[in-house]
Amino acid sequence: MSGIRTNAAAELLGVSPNTLSSWERRFDYPKPRRTAGGHRQYDLAELEGLRRALMETHNISSAIEIARQRGEGPSSPARLLDAFDHFDEASADRVMEESLAVRSVERSVEEVLLPAIELAEGRDGREAEQELAHRWATGWIHAARRVVPTPTRPQGVILFDASERLDLESLHVQALELAIRRAGFRSLLLRFDLPPERVARAMRAVEPTAFVFCGGEATLEVLGRLVYTVRQVGSAAPVFEYREAMPVTGDHSIPSLGTSPTEAAENLKQYVDTGKIEHVKVVQDKAADADTGEPAKAPVRLAAQR
Repeated sequence: MSGIRTNAAAELLGVSPNTLSSWERRFDYPKPRRTAGGHRQYDLAELEGLRRALMETHNISSAIEIARQRGEGPSSPARLLDAFDHFDEASADRVMEESLAVRSVERSVEEVLLPAIELAEGRDGREAEQELAHRWATGWIHAARRVVPTPTRPQGVILFDASERLDLESLHVQALELAIRRAGFRSLLLRFDLPPERVARAMRAVEPTAFVFCGGEATLEVLGRLVYTVRQVGSAAPVFEYREAMPVTGDHSIPSLGTSPTEAAENLKQYVDTGKIEHVKVVQDKAADADTGEPAKAPVRLAAQR
């Protein structure tokens, strides 16, 4: 973490060292740490956040409150949310650039981008800001995906996406594909409800090692048709889910890759490298028959032993 001494910190904020010390005593902010020699050293990111807030408010108590709300450091989810709320895409870009200076792409997505989108969700009167956030985040992930190096693994993965467009779950799916590509896999992201013949052509081209269902809940009818197409093409590749995407409640045969992009990519690598995919189970449609009240009898085979 970068830090500067008292005089330099005061100069950055445009105040005297005595004023800076008085803010520390009165507000406990900005809060320096002590070096081995006992000198104050202020966090540069914290100072920069306070400087921006002072420029907006011209009042130290209000500025400190805003700086604390936005979070410590230039690349916090709160800072990214603030960029969205000001419709400032250039500032949003800078937040992620600053994050990439200290974090990997995966961590930047999981620790900054996705949490900021979650903060932007469901706020009354902020629908325009939320849409900007979703569109900007979609563009950022797509840009990151375009510069992923050539796949280092021969295996391909097909992801079936049941999410709505411009929602949080859709961004989780895009982040998952980015993480899978950065893990060295070839990948193809398709809508859940594509006609079977089009899915079949894609599968023959990719020859996937695994299928991943993600993006929320699809109907069992669509799921069954999709799995049937997979098996008709002759693929015995295992099927996984991501973030509880399956439309079946309770126990079912589909192993989960996890709830975060990095976790899912690591689990996929482990499964592929070790060959420990041993799930051959049947899931019954849980919907009760209208006349008998009994569960439907047609099983759906969801995974094959490897």
